[in-house]
Formats: sequence, structure tokens, C-alpha cells
Amino acid sequence: MSLAAALAGAEAKDSGRPAPPEGFAILTAAEAERAVAGNLCRCTGYRPIADACKSFAADVDLEDLGLNSFWRKGDAHASKLPRYNEGGIGVFPEFLKAEIRASSGIEECTPPALVGSESTWHRPRSVEEYYKLVGSELFGKSRTKVVVGNTASGVYREAEVYDRYIDLRCIPELNSVSKEAKGVEIGAAVSISKAIEALREAGGCNHVIFCKIADHMEKVASPFVRNTASLGGNLIMAQRDQFASDIATILLAAGSSICIQVSSKRLTVTLEEFLQMPPCDYRTLILSIYIPRCCLAPTGVLSGDGTMDRTVSKRGTSVLFETYRAAPRPLGNAVSYLNAAFLAQVASDGTSSSSLMLTELSLAFGAYGTQHAIRASNVEKLLVGKPITTSVLLEACTLLKKAIVPKDGTRHAAYRSSLAVAFLFSFLYPVTKETLMPVKAVHLNGCVTSHTNGNPNCGPDAHIDASLKKINNVKSGSYSNDCILEYSNQIIEINKDYLPVGIPTKKVGAELQASGEAVFVDDIPSPKDCLYGAFIYSRKPLAHVRSIQLDPSLKQLNTLRVVTVSDIPEGGSNVGANTIFGPEPLFGDPVTQCAGEPLGIVIAETQRFANIAARRAVIDYSTENLDAPILSIEDAVKLNSQYYFYMETQTALAIPDEDNCMVVYSSSQCPETTQNVIAKCLGLPCHNVRVVTRRVGGGFGGKAVRSLPVATACALAAFKLHCPVRMYLDRKTDMIVSGGRHPMKICYSVGFKSDGKITALHIDLFIDAGMTKDVSPIIPHNFIEALKKYNWGAFSYEVKVCKTNTATKSAMRGPGEVQGSYVAEAIVEHVASALSTDANLVRHRNLHTVESLALFHSECTEDDVGYTLPSICDQLTASENYQHRLEIVQSFNKNNRWKKRGLSFVPIVHKVLSRPTPGKVSILNDGSISVEVGGIELGQGLWTKVKQMAAFGLGQLWTDRSQELLDRIRVIQADTLSNVQGGWTTGSTTSESSCEAVRLACNILVDRLKSIKEQFQEKQGNVSWDELISKANMVGVDLSAREYYIPGPSGSYLNYGAAASEVEIDLLTGATTIVRSDLIYDCGQSLNPAVDLGQVGIMFYISLFTFRNMQICFLFSVSFVDDLEVSVICRYQVEGAFVQGIGYFMSEEYVTNSDGLVISDGTWTYKIPTVDTIPKQFNVKLLNSGFHKKRVENKLANFLDMMRYIYQLGCRSRWHQGPNLHEVHCALSFVAASGEPPLLLAASVHCATREAIRAARMEPHCSCSGPSSASHFDLEVPAIMPVVKELCGLDNVERYLESLLSSK
Repeated sequence: MSLAAALAGAEAKDSGRPAPPEGFAILTAAEAERAVAGNLCRCTGYRPIADACKSFAADVDLEDLGLNSFWRKGDAHASKLPRYNEGGIGVFPEFLKAEIRASSGIEECTPPALVGSESTWHRPRSVEEYYKLVGSELFGKSRTKVVVGNTASGVYREAEVYDRYIDLRCIPELNSVSKEAKGVEIGAAVSISKAIEALREAGGCNHVIFCKIADHMEKVASPFVRNTASLGGNLIMAQRDQFASDIATILLAAGSSICIQVSSKRLTVTLEEFLQMPPCDYRTLILSIYIPRCCLAPTGVLSGDGTMDRTVSKRGTSVLFETYRAAPRPLGNAVSYLNAAFLAQVASDGTSSSSLMLTELSLAFGAYGTQHAIRASNVEKLLVGKPITTSVLLEACTLLKKAIVPKDGTRHAAYRSSLAVAFLFSFLYPVTKETLMPVKAVHLNGCVTSHTNGNPNCGPDAHIDASLKKINNVKSGSYSNDCILEYSNQIIEINKDYLPVGIPTKKVGAELQASGEAVFVDDIPSPKDCLYGAFIYSRKPLAHVRSIQLDPSLKQLNTLRVVTVSDIPEGGSNVGANTIFGPEPLFGDPVTQCAGEPLGIVIAETQRFANIAARRAVIDYSTENLDAPILSIEDAVKLNSQYYFYMETQTALAIPDEDNCMVVYSSSQCPETTQNVIAKCLGLPCHNVRVVTRRVGGGFGGKAVRSLPVATACALAAFKLHCPVRMYLDRKTDMIVSGGRHPMKICYSVGFKSDGKITALHIDLFIDAGMTKDVSPIIPHNFIEALKKYNWGAFSYEVKVCKTNTATKSAMRGPGEVQGSYVAEAIVEHVASALSTDANLVRHRNLHTVESLALFHSECTEDDVGYTLPSICDQLTASENYQHRLEIVQSFNKNNRWKKRGLSFVPIVHKVLSRPTPGKVSILNDGSISVEVGGIELGQGLWTKVKQMAAFGLGQLWTDRSQELLDRIRVIQADTLSNVQGGWTTGSTTSESSCEAVRLACNILVDRLKSIKEQFQEKQGNVSWDELISKANMVGVDLSAREYYIPGPSGSYLNYGAAASEVEIDLLTGATTIVRSDLIYDCGQSLNPAVDLGQVGIMFYISLFTFRNMQICFLFSVSFVDDLEVSVICRYQVEGAFVQGIGYFMSEEYVTNSDGLVISDGTWTYKIPTVDTIPKQFNVKLLNSGFHKKRVENKLANFLDMMRYIYQLGCRSRWHQGPNLHEVHCALSFVAASGEPPLLLAASVHCATREAIRAARMEPHCSCSGPSSASHFDLEVPAIMPVVKELCGLDNVERYLESLLSSK
């Protein structure tokens, strides 16, 4: 995070701002939000992180933050927050720096060369020294990389080891900034952040070009990258590597020039000439970049020498400059589909009509699937010298679409071309002759001030359509006080009847996580002689593997060997995972079934060496006598996959132990199953394999079955080599081998009446399971259970689980339920469009009655009081607030041609099924208490809830609750040889079950201690906990108890919820903005509201409040004031799940190549939501009504319950070898588990987007002909920008201009 940098930066600036209130920082709330805009942590939902950051801001309204969950209105006072002291930002102490230098033998001035174990690091002091260095014999045959910030390694992963690195940061000439009257010259090694500051200082608040270049640069990458990456590095990547650079495009339009040096020769070339040069190597050095204030020549062509002879426009003319980008994330941290920048000089044509004419013009486009940014010279020539009319603009758009053509293989090629037209339209349409309206503009230094970043004002005699000023409105990131997020509200009920259960206590381990002291698997220090492994995976979907060889050119990597199936010991088996549905192989042998299947592991001395060697492995394939692979379900999958994107990738550490034993530390949601699989692979009894899991850095189901092959491969290598081996998958490998959510194809037939009442539904469901079964046989049941939230009347279905030659799909948060709930909404909306009626009316009409609910969910009986879904829906849709919002949406759509809004709500019926879980409680001699449970701490707060329950259970010995036991309790890590039958942790029912197991174990101990306490009290009156335990030890009481909780009939019940979302779409770009989401969920009494509204990022609030109290940033201490700080961590589980659902429905595009290999394999190509893509307003209300009044809640049921249930009922399933189909015939009356409700409720965002598109398609220029009508159409999942734009018309600009011409 860069909040510390934002705080320090705000203090350092002489901004003239008033002093902040006491205890607050000088930065604004908007600056605090933007400081963390590049953070990736969808598990928290982001808003809690943003609110914690904004709590520092001088202009924050505390009542608008998430703290309002526990503050009464009017009770939000800064005195309840830890005080922030100006100037207290922690820095690394100088005495420690000196100590490190001394221990490393480094002098105060870093030497020109540092020799490391892997490579040599050089730091030349001048350009001459640099060329002397690269010209020496040392560099003749060495692999050399020139770096400044080396951020390119995040884009282009290093596939080799460099012998030498040359760091340019010590060359003064490359780090200078020169500001002159004619322009700004910036050294190539200057960071992007410093370049932004330089441009703002040079331009002040008046120079449009410099300010808008700076604004656009603030949307490049993230703050952390901009602080490190250099301006020259960005341009050299654009020139050499065809990097999709925004900076190259905007500087090209501005007429920038580049000073380069090749050996002893210096050249100054235009940026356009530089980009067209042959790819540069380390012999070519960029020295500086020159950005003129204005350099348009009378011909409309950029001046070649970059001089500033024409900085001041002639009288009666105006210079217009705008930049544009269309990207999945508005505030950066995402590559553009297309970027553009336009520089023009506009003058009156001198006629009585006062038309405007372009006298000079520069149009630059980039990032659309081209080698580098280009000038659209043909379009420039067409436009220069002509009055700006609708017909001329249409001609220019037509010509531009032919010029901007992405290269073959570029995704969404037509969309990218349409963006170029949309941006040109946005730039020129406001000043066309037909749209002119009188307006006064102000000249400043030959340029005109602009209050928008997308719609230039014109000269004093010109006119502009004021209604179009807000098209693509993006205000300056530096000076705007507009916050990314608006207010939010969370309403929950806190119950104090069972203290400390039910209160928002501090999350266990919060300080450890905030300080970085929490030990995850990869944090465990490597034992002596530890080696590292990396998967070699197949690139082919169905092929014989003849051989695997390491690249001989990588001998210096010290790779030891490749472990394959042939290394499995005698008595072992090739098994890498196992479920009740059968095993799956560890390595593909002799035929690899899919691209991404592990074939072996490379063992090397470092993880980096192992990763490089694995990527460069040479595999000999053969497809002889094999059928063509099956890569999709009839090539028509309607619902795509989704990657887990946990923060900690798959990891394991295996350490051989004495007597043929193995200790494995695994980041797993099912250590017991990990133990079983490793034992089977190695041919050992289970008691020889000990699996330990302390905590897991996020799971979402991905650390269940998919964690098993990593731990097993690690154990196999350690067993074979007789030394410790650890693996930590890089993000790319993790995304390729770990699978994800199940893709599906759904066909349906539905019958309905004219009033919208549905009378019959038949579903044909095809599920892509990938190459092995995993837990795929449970997905049909989960899908159908989620679908049954409506009363479909006569209901039937047929399901086929299909085997394909793709990576195995596994359970992911809400497995099957997410898709089932969404399909129900798609059916309802189809019915509504066929009847030309409101979809929300159809939803209400088909909600269950108590009688139909009993028919569809026979195992869970409800009465009128317990069935709360109708009242929840009424709260959302029948209120005056909702009706008012609906009227605003309708008015907005009527008055806006290029933006539309949609409003929709989605209900859910969610069946919960608890599962058996063990719990063990031990009281030690000093009275401290250790607790073991089967559940794993994934960040969901399971340990916190268990600790509260243990305190409650043992505290029953004192009816007055006089003994505070909470701080005496410690929940310890899972150990398969200590607490057996731990089962799987795949959802928050594990918290409920673990708490109940601990309560039962505590009851056993209470029964043993009760008589001792009574005897002691008769003799001396009151007795303390310490005295009681001391006495119990003396008389030989067993102070350890274990219980295995098995759910009874009440373990299955229904929860209800609904969400309403409002979405705005941009018809020119397809961009979506979630204006607001309201969520109501009836889930019962919370074990801990400070955890249950949240998920993995609970510690983040603690870290921020810790940060407030630090004197030095690395000396961590937490000071809690009353209950506030423990309360503010309360929101993540609901909001995090909802945001994860937003990712699935709106942004997370899961892409594979022609061989089925995942190519959206990292943060560069796979876009989870960020703080700028979540709802601007997000309101959550948790209810405890109906059936839940007398039960402790839990929101998420475990998919393993259904697996076991199906297994116990003897569900018959057949895996066919012929057409690769697995048929499962499930009875409609099966008891089901369902996924996490807020994730399902995120479908409301997708449905609202559909409503907005429907409103757009009512416009003549967006109406569609053919099979898709204006009211009914298929909106893909995810509904990314190209999908939305295509449904609104890729040619909507041209059609609009044509309509204007035809109406004359």
C-alpha cells in the first residue's frame, strides 16, 4: 500500500491548505482513496480498506465510514480514534542502515559493481562510464539487462538468468529535469511519479497540455509502480517489446522528441521516428524526453526538431488537447483496449455561419493491437482545412475505422476499432457546426481552459453544445476532491446473551498479520540443504509425452534433476488428489490429458531457478493414434470459468523425518485428505505422514482438492532426494494448473401466463468438469438447489457432467449455486422481455409461497414467520426510496443519449447444511487453554469464533461470568496426527460446526470441574480459575476433552436475502459504473459480527489503526480504545463475497488458447475488481428474524456435505469413455448445500447492466436488427466492456451521425 507515501507527500507539499483538525492528517479523503487504488484484495470488498485510509483525512465525515455499524448517529467523534501525529510517518532508521552496511561490507557510497551469488550488479556514474562498461570484454558473451526500476519484469517474466545488471539511477544526466519557456526536458531515468510532478509544476494550473498529460499518466499502472518505473523505460518497452504504452501515445500526440545515444553518437529524433526504429538493445541509451508546450506546424504535421516556435496561437484560434483510454479499470492498473490523444488548433472559418475549422491536427492511437503508437495521418489530412461539419466528421470516422485495424489474433478487434471512432467523435462532435451553442471561453497562453477531460472548449467566437460537456468526464487526479466511493451503511444486530459469543471481539492474530509476523507456509525458514521445486506442465491438450529435457543453455541454474512418475517408490501410486468420486493422477503418464497438467517437477537450489528451468523445459510430444481433444462443451459454453485469485498461491514444504516419516507443511483446506494422498503416493501408512497447517492465505475452495498435487509432489521429491523440498507456485503456474469455477452451457424451455406467472420449466445443463472428476458430480445438485429459489410450477431437468481435455475444474465459493441463481434470473428476464413487462414484477409473481417452498425444499419446513423472503424483497423494492431511484433512472435515460442506467434486484433462497467436525480443549497447568479444531483459519475468523465459544463454554462454571477467560485461550494449528477426522474447511459452516464441537468438549470439562469447584467453594467461598485448575491437577482430573460434533435435524435450514443494484453504462466505450448496491440478508445471530461481515482482510483495519499508533513503522504496537477498533473490522465477508461476485459477472475474463491452455494467467491479463470498480454506494443490512431467532447463524454451507450426502445415499454416477460424458440423475428432493449468498446476489449488478443496455437499445442509433430484439438479448458472463459496447452497437457513432444527416 502507498498510504504512508500519501501521508508523507501531503505533509511535504506546500499546498496552502488549512491545518487539519487535531489528530488528522493534511491529506484529503480522495487522496487517501487513490493511495490504495492499485491494491488487489477482493476478499475484503475494498471499502473497509478505503474507509480506514480515509479516517486519516482532514475532510472526512466519520459518519460516512464503515464505523457506522457500531456508532450511533451523531456519536462519531475523532476522540475515539487513535491520534495521528503530523511528521510521525515511520522511516527506516539511519542507525539500522549503517548497521546493515557494516555487516554487508558496503560503504556509504555504493561501489560501481556488486558481485552477487547469481549475477553482477553495475552502477555507472556517467554515460561515458556506461559505454565503457558495455564495450568491455566482460560483456562480450554475457547476458546483460539494463534497469532503473526493473518494473518490466512484472510484464515480461524473466525466462533466463542474466549475468550482469546495469543500474542507470546513478547517472545524473538521466535523472535531471529541465523546465524552460518552450517545454520540459525529463531525464530517461526519472520515475513516472516525478515526471508527473514536473509537468504539473511546469504547467501550473493553466497549461492544458502538461496538466492533461500528467492526469493521464496518473492512470498508468499503480502508484507503487509509478514511483519506481522510469519514463524512459516505459518508452523503450514500447519501442522494443511492442508494449501497449499509454505514455508513448500521449507524448506522440504532444509532439515530443527523444534524445538518444548510440555509442559516441547523440541523436535527437521525434518520438514517431524513435518508435519506428529497429528494436533497441543495451547499446542504445535514451537520455531524455522533451515535451514542448505546443508544436503544431501550419501543415498539421509535428515539427521535426521539436522546437517551440508556435507556442502562442494566432488571434482567434484555440489549441485543444485531450487524452483518452478505455480500460477495465478507470484509475489504471490495467492495460487499455485502446488509448488516444488528440492535439488540434481550431479557428473560425471566416464565414457568416461562424463554423470552426481545424487548421492543425495530431491524432495518436495506441495499445489496440499494433506494433507501437501511430499517427492517423490520413484522417489528419482529411480534416485539416475543412469546416467541422457532421458530414466531414462521419467521413473521418469511416476513414479512421479503416486505419485502426488490430493485427490478426488481437482479442476484441472490432471493439478496439470502434473505440477509436468513439474517441474522435467525443473530441470533435461538440464543435461541429450543427451542434454549436453560444458559450464564452477564456484564453490562457494560447490554450483554452477545459473543465473536462474529453470535451474541449472553443475560442471566444466559437460555440459548444453544453449538454455534451460531461462525455468521458475525468477530472484531475491531483486536484480533484471527488472521492472514488460515496457513503455506505451497515446495519447488524449484536446479541450479548452468550458473552463473549456474539460480540465484535478482536480477530485472533490481527497484530501478527498487520505487522507481517504471521507465519504462513512460505514464511517458515527453509531447513538446511533445502531444495526448491517447480511444476513442468503440458502445453498440449492430448498427447503422448515421449521425453522431458531441461534446456542445456541453463546449466548455470544448478538444477539437480526432474522428478517424474518414474520416481514414485515401489508400493506407491501415481495419485495427486483424491475425493469420494475417485483419484486423479499426480503426473500425466503416459498421455497428458490437458494443457496445464503437471508432468514432473524441476528441483533446483532456488525457487527462481526452478521456475525458470521449468518454463524452459523441452518436452517431446506425439499425437499419434489419439483422437482430437475436446476443449469445450460443443464449443458453446455460456457461463465461463473463474479463477480463485487467493493472495497466497499454492505452496508446501516437505521435510523427511526419521523412521521413513515425512512432515509436510501445506497451505490446505483439507490437511487430512492431504495426508491420505501423500501416504498413498509414497506407499506409506498414514501415521508416517504428518501434515501441519497453521493458516492459509485465502482459499475460496482452491486450497481444497487443488492443493493436494502440490503437497504430494513436494513430498515425493523430498522422499526421493532425502532432503527438504519446498514449492511456491508463481501466479502464472498457479492459474494454469489450479483450474477454477465450472463453465456451463444451459438450455431451457419455459412456460408462462400473460401475467408473468411461470407454469413450467425444463433445464438441460452441461457442465465442463475438465480432465478429472474432482468434486464435479456435486455441481448439478448445487445448481438445481439454487435454481429453486422461484416457484417454477412443473419442473424437470437433465444434467450431463462432461469430461474435456482442459484443466480440472473444482469447487469455488458457491460451487454451482452462483450459476444456478444467475440462470434463474436470466429465465425470469427472458419471460419479462417476451411479455414486454418489468422483470421485477415477474420476480415478485414467482416467489415461493410457504406451500410451494415446502414442495421444492421438503427437508426444510418453514412457517409464515420463518419465510422472510417476501418481506425482504418488499423492503428493497416497495419502499419510497427504491421508487424514487427508479424514477431518477428513467429520467436519466430520457435525458442522456450516450449514457444509460439500469436498476434491478435479485432474491435468493439459500439452503445450509452443517457437517461433522472435531474439537479438542485442553487446560494446562497454569490455567491457560489450548484448543484444536478440524477447521482451518483461512482468514475468515474461524479461530476468533472458536476462541469466543471456548470462553463461553468454560465460563459457564461461574454463573455471574466473573472469570474472564478469553485472553487465556489459544487456538493452535491443525495437525493430522493430533486431531483426527478434521475434514474439509470449504465454507463458514466449519466455524459453526467447530464452535459446537468446542462447546460440547467444554461441557465435558465443566462436568468434571463442577464438583471440584463446589467442594472448594464450601471451604473457602469464592474460587478463581487458577485456584480451580490447581486443585483439579492435584486430585487428578483429566483436563483434556475431545468431542466429535455430528449435526442433527436442525443442521439443515434456509436463509433468505436480496440485493438491488444500479448500474450506469457508457454507450461509446462500454464502460460500466456500479452506482449503488443495497443488500439485505436474513442469516441469524452472528457468532462475531466483527468477523461475519468480513473475510480475509480483517487484519487490514487493525494494521491501519496500528499504523496510527506507531512511532516507527516497524515497531508494531496496538492500542485499542474501548470497542471501536475491534468493531471497525466487521464488514468484509459480505462485501468481499459480493465483490468477488462482481468480478465473476463483470470483469474476470477467463481466456484460453486454441489448445485449452489458460492465457489470462496473471494480474496483467486477469482483472479482478479494484476499489474503482466496486459500488460507489454499498449498504448492507443483516437480519436475525424468523427461524434464526434462537440459533447461532452461519452463512456458508460446505460443499463437502453434499459430497458425503450423495455418497451415503448411493448416488449412482457413470463416467463414460465414449463421448466423455458423466451423467448424474439427481432426485429433486435431495438435501443440498449452497454457496455464499452475497456472491450470488452480485448477479444483481449483471441484471442491472442488462437493464441499462435494454434502455440503450431503445435509441435509434443503438437498436439492433436480427434475432436479438431490443428487449431480449444474451448478455455474456462476464459482461466486460467489449460485450456491453457490442450490444449497444459497435457502429452507434456512425449510425448517429447518419441519422443527423438524413434528418436534414
